[in-house]
Amino acid sequence: MSGAEAGERGGRPSARVVVVDDQTVVREGIVMLLGLLPGIEVVGSAGDGEEAVARVAELAPDVVLMDLRMPRCDGVEATRRIRAEYPGTQVVILTTYADDDSLFPALTAGARGYLTKDADGDEIVRAVEDVLSGDAGLSPKIQRRLLERLSRPEPVAPGPTEPPDGLTAREAEVLVLIADGLTNQEIAHALHVSTATVKTHINNLFAKTGLKDRAQAVRYAYRHGLAEPPGTSLAQPSPNGVKDL
Repeated sequence: MSGAEAGERGGRPSARVVVVDDQTVVREGIVMLLGLLPGIEVVGSAGDGEEAVARVAELAPDVVLMDLRMPRCDGVEATRRIRAEYPGTQVVILTTYADDDSLFPALTAGARGYLTKDADGDEIVRAVEDVLSGDAGLSPKIQRRLLERLSRPEPVAPGPTEPPDGLTAREAEVLVLIADGLTNQEIAHALHVSTATVKTHINNLFAKTGLKDRAQAVRYAYRHGLAEPPGTSLAQPSPNGVKDL
């Protein structure tokens, strides 16, 4: 008996569902299971994310049950596209994977529900009903994982360090570009300023640091951790040397 034959549940029309899974046997099994559940009408299926987006455009389902690991277009990208292009369709992830690298990208992409494939029929129906009512359709296992993740202390990022020798942030930025081997003209282009402005910054940073030429500037940048030397050897100074000032 299909979801449509099951009629309405609780006075509401059956939810129109599209099933997406790249494994034919699994996809057909899910369709068969859903066809036995009250309140569900399977209106279509798809074998990858590209096909899923096309099915949503064609059928305008209420909910997509979306696998994650698929060829051509995975479940995360398909979810992102569906939620952006067809906001009336909700997405519930139905996958084997419950690790952080699977869970959080899917939720960030716009999935409102997340189930693993050991979910039973009642869990699937409940998740579909939850997302259609504006709630999150998460299995207890996924809820616990979210709580564990949220309860972990976030690492404290080190605060910004002041450039050495009283350099301004812009002067330090120019110094880094010098260490990268850029000429004055290239620095001006990168920073969207004039070459004259670049020369002023270089003159100021040379005065503050006591540097004499670009070769010393490169070594200074490496020594103070403002730039990383390429490979194991120090970068060579610009062939223009002091004349580029």
